[in-house]
Amino acid sequence: MDSVEWLNTGSLPATEQAGRITVLLVDDNATIRATLRPLLESDPQISVVAEAGNGAAGLAEARRLRPRVTILDYQMPIADGLSVIEDVSEHSNVLVLTSNDSQDIIAPMLQGGARGYLVYGKFDPADLVTAVRAVASGQGWLIPAAASVATTAVRDAYARERAAGARHGNLRRTRRGFGLSEREIEVVELVGDGLSNSAIAQQLGLSEKTVKNHLSNVFAKLDVTSRTEALARWHGWR
Repeated sequence: MDSVEWLNTGSLPATEQAGRITVLLVDDNATIRATLRPLLESDPQISVVAEAGNGAAGLAEARRLRPRVTILDYQMPIADGLSVIEDVSEHSNVLVLTSNDSQDIIAPMLQGGARGYLVYGKFDPADLVTAVRAVASGQGWLIPAAASVATTAVRDAYARERAAGARHGNLRRTRRGFGLSEREIEVVELVGDGLSNSAIAQQLGLSEKTVKNHLSNVFAKLDVTSRTEALARWHGWR
């Protein structure tokens, strides 16, 4: 089974191609991919531009194509969805589509950058198209179990900040000590909102390269190496 398949979209007019929602399918089951493609492309604005059969190949395609949406499975050979989701979300809005509805999987996938989470057998076919459209526009689309996990995470984070007492009271002074510029603060706050680099660039009117440079400066000033660590340090959770 090929791990990557390409779809030639070169015949489309530039204006038509620009208006489409490009989608990358990352799932090790070729039958599932073959089922999802026509379902997605029943919407004339959605175009499946590539497929990948494992997480590593999916990440390579996300970097190469920068699709609007990447539909990502959790359990795959070579590299599973969890191991690549943070990097994939740097280049694409991620919609997780898997058979696993365990909170132990949902939570880290959402923390890793997933904007949507669907579980096979728990949504109607039309919901997939709706979810792709929502995720492509930067919105979230979660099944109830995933929404519950997200709500709990927000509530727990708020409780931790309140319980921190004096540390929470000193958070503003601590943040000033990091030496972040106003623009770097804007970027890290948008990372906390779950936005990808490309979405942050669009919202702030910057190039994606500039956003990456700001994030590199943020990582250095906060003494961290990942987006998750940066948010934890910025919010005073570590």
